[in-house]
Amino acid sequence: MESLSITPGAWQGMRRQVSRLAPLEACGLLAGLNRRVELRIGVSNADQSPVRFHMEPLQQWRAFQRIESSGLELLSIYHSHPNGPDRPSPTDIAEAMYPVVQIIWYRNEGKWRARGFRIEAGEVREVALEVVGNE
Repeated sequence: MESLSITPGAWQGMRRQVSRLAPLEACGLLAGLNRRVELRIGVSNADQSPVRFHMEPLQQWRAFQRIESSGLELLSIYHSHPNGPDRPSPTDIAEAMYPVVQIIWYRNEGKWRARGFRIEAGEVREVALEVVGNE
C-alpha cells in the first residue's frame, strides 16, 4: 500500500485547524518531497459550510506559490468531514482534480482521526498515513 509520511507538527496543525473550525469543514495543502510532508498550509473554506469545501482562491494561489518557491511539490489536499463520513464523499470523488493524496479528517468516538486516499478517474484507493520524525 502506498504511504505518506507526515511530520508531527503538520499532523497536529491539521488536527488543531479541523477542531477549531468545526462544525464547518476545514481545508488545506501539504507539500514536500518523496512522499514526505515538510509543509502544511491551512486555507480558508470559501463555502463556510459543514458539508462542502472550496479553498479560498487567493489563499490557494498564494499557497501554490509558496510551495513552488520552496522547491517542494504538492503531496496532499486535506479537509474535514465534521459529521462524517470517514471516506471521500461522492462530491469529493467527482471534484478530485489533483493526483495527490486526499486526507479526510473525521470524528470517531469524540476524537479526530484521519484517513488518506488516492482518487483517480473515480477510483478510490486507501493510502497509509504515517506520522514520523522529530520537530
